[in-house]
Amino acid sequence: MAKNTKMNRIYEPERCWVGDQHKICYPTKEDAEAAARIAEYDHHLDTKLGVYKCEYGDHWHLTASRH
Repeated sequence: MAKNTKMNRIYEPERCWVGDQHKICYPTKEDAEAAARIAEYDHHLDTKLGVYKCEYGDHWHLTASRH
């Protein structure tokens, strides 16, 4: 029986450097907003995370400060 190699791969999200941080890239604003809500829930955050369009590429990032 053949093994499904896709099941054995580790997902590594695309990242880019923003200042001195290596941030995860989200392809759409909606994807970034969904990731922000999940992170808030997973990490029991009291404050909401914001999202912003990257100035270095055509993608979005999360931020703890509101843009």
